Amino acid sequence: MAAQTHGVVKKRCYEDEETAGENRKAKRKRKIDKNDIDSNLQKVKPSSEVKTPSLSTRMFGENQISYEQLYDFLKYAMQGKHQNVTQPSWCRLHHQRRVAGVMVIILHHVDLVHFYQCYLQFKHLRKTFKHRFFLPAISGDFIKKTGGLGTNDHQQLSREESDKVPIIQKHAKKSHNLSSYILTHKEMHVYDYPIEGSGDRSHFVHTLCNGPVTDTSPLFGLDCEMCLTDKGSELTRIAVVDAAGHCIMNELVKPKRPIRNYLTCYSGITETLLRPVQTTLAEIQSRLKNILPPDAILVGHSLDADLRALEMIHPNVIDTSILYARKGGKRFKLKFLAAAVLGKEIQNKAQLGHNPTEDAQCALELAQYFIEHGPRKVAELNLEAKFSEQRKMEEAETRVRDLTAGSNDGIQTGVPNSSLLENVQCAGAKTLLPGEQNNAHNHTASLNEQILQKALEEIPKSALNVIQLVLDSNYVTADLYTETTSKMRAKLSDLLTVYVGPLTKDVCLETVDEAFRKCGPIQTIRVISETLKPHLCIQYEVLESVQLALEGLNGAEIGGSALKVQRPVTEMTLEGEMLLRELERDPENEGVLYVAGFRECQGETELQEQLGPLEGLRSIFWPKDQQTGRQRNDCFLRFQSPECASKALQALHGSPFRSRRALTSPTFLQGACLVNEKDHAGAEVPETQRQQSLDREFGFKKAIKKLDRTVKTLYERVPENTLCLVLLPGTDRLSGSLNSLSLLGIKGRKKNISTSC
Repeated sequence: MAAQTHGVVKKRCYEDEETAGENRKAKRKRKIDKNDIDSNLQKVKPSSEVKTPSLSTRMFGENQISYEQLYDFLKYAMQGKHQNVTQPSWCRLHHQRRVAGVMVIILHHVDLVHFYQCYLQFKHLRKTFKHRFFLPAISGDFIKKTGGLGTNDHQQLSREESDKVPIIQKHAKKSHNLSSYILTHKEMHVYDYPIEGSGDRSHFVHTLCNGPVTDTSPLFGLDCEMCLTDKGSELTRIAVVDAAGHCIMNELVKPKRPIRNYLTCYSGITETLLRPVQTTLAEIQSRLKNILPPDAILVGHSLDADLRALEMIHPNVIDTSILYARKGGKRFKLKFLAAAVLGKEIQNKAQLGHNPTEDAQCALELAQYFIEHGPRKVAELNLEAKFSEQRKMEEAETRVRDLTAGSNDGIQTGVPNSSLLENVQCAGAKTLLPGEQNNAHNHTASLNEQILQKALEEIPKSALNVIQLVLDSNYVTADLYTETTSKMRAKLSDLLTVYVGPLTKDVCLETVDEAFRKCGPIQTIRVISETLKPHLCIQYEVLESVQLALEGLNGAEIGGSALKVQRPVTEMTLEGEMLLRELERDPENEGVLYVAGFRECQGETELQEQLGPLEGLRSIFWPKDQQTGRQRNDCFLRFQSPECASKALQALHGSPFRSRRALTSPTFLQGACLVNEKDHAGAEVPETQRQQSLDREFGFKKAIKKLDRTVKTLYERVPENTLCLVLLPGTDRLSGSLNSLSLLGIKGRKKNISTSC
């Protein structure tokens, strides 16, 4: 191309002035004409052709994917065809360049059964996300791969493994009462605590707290900040909190000697802040002696340094840096323990120095957690694994900063593709992982609120947001899970059942059976003889069959009898009509029809011949009989659009088949089968426990509804054209946990309508 251009330029140099002018006029005229044409084309270009990202999938019925596939899909959504990322085949993302960002929301301890058991409570999820896929239970591998962070479920240790943890080895043989966690005189000597008669500390002041310590003795959190003087570290601020976490002292202190280094990044102390202060160390010592009762127990993190700065001796202390023991005498930092155990963020880089009140409260809560739950529970948190993962993330971030520091455009070639988040960071984008599964105090609601508030602040700044929310651990028990599964099975059983009758003595049961089997496959059929006139109890395999029987056969005369077809009225079916209406409106059922009553077919080609030409038919889901493994005489047809489905429904109206709009989406259908296969039969609940069970179920559904509203709030905050993924990973704490569920969608101006291949 370069050579051709050079030739043209050389030729033009030899043209005379007149010829060159004529050529320029002709070229300008042609250019004007072309622009006019282009302008006219743009005027008639329909607005519907504006490119926006959309999703499509050929998967229909068998919606099972792996975490590897999901990870690759998110990677493509973020990076497109760069860095050898290819378009996944299981779900196509059209116009990837228009994707504004990616948001992943993980609802820990929620799975497929919860989604359909609380289908009406998941109002936002069921109405917003059309594309749903099964995943293997537990999303830990996915989280690790995406963010380099493991879940606490995977980090928890078995009892045998926890026996080797230093915390167990240190505290296992002790009685687990309050006094057993207080440092002994020997330990205080080893860790250089100020004690009576030690070294050059004869001038240290005693707190006078010599009373006997019991399990009801009060705890006080203490933290000090120091600056450097000619003497070394001297006290410049002190904070004390009581057992409830209330601050009872927060004072600035003026050192005796001139300050050489304020250590502002740690202490938060500045010359301006300290200039008007007149409070002395002696005054602080006197106030502490007045505040602390005789049996007071001081709690702090590396409390020896605080007591040395105070120049005080106190006999009863709990040091959280020693309490949460590590191998080789190493210690965890307070900031790490706050996040790993309490789910709190302290010592934020945005604030000026440490907040001593915050640190004192945190150390106090860590001690209270340890005392309340015991060393075994703490050991199961596997803090070493969490700390190792955090170090890896910090090293990765450092490596990314070093790599991008010398790059003009913020993208460094040859960066290892170790994780999706690291790749995104290399591109200069921000990431957000505000949630942790661990919830030490079971304050799940407040923890989720904190996560939500942080997410709402950070979402506009981030290209990729991974947000983890938690279902309250009170609802994550084997008993409740079994009860939930059992109730779902009972509800499905009632919704799949119809009573037919009354039957006269002359009626031919075979004729009735044949008429009802045309509506769909029947699981069981039995005669009820306890009534004045016999009835039939028919249980179908799918909800569509029941609706076809109710809509087409109720009041029909079969074998000389006018039959009444009705569902059983039970507690489980009181919301049945509402549930069925919402299932029919489910985005996953858009453009899907159910057809039953066709003749036995050998293959899909023969099936299509029976159905005849149906415009816009994209794919067929043809279920198999669970017992025989043979294809059933019913199927689900997926069309290009809801309009095509409506036309097909009219075309099938005069055929020998029974058809209607779909109710049971493929994920719902397979989930129901899994519940039946697991056979979670619920035991009879005594009447005394009935109200307690109802209260617990009410609380459970209320918690699910709140999670759904939280997801809606997050969804509304992200910009248009954001790819949104919601993961319901379940939990490995329950042996009966079924497959997890993933929900995909792209936020648009209007209702998200995705095309189907």
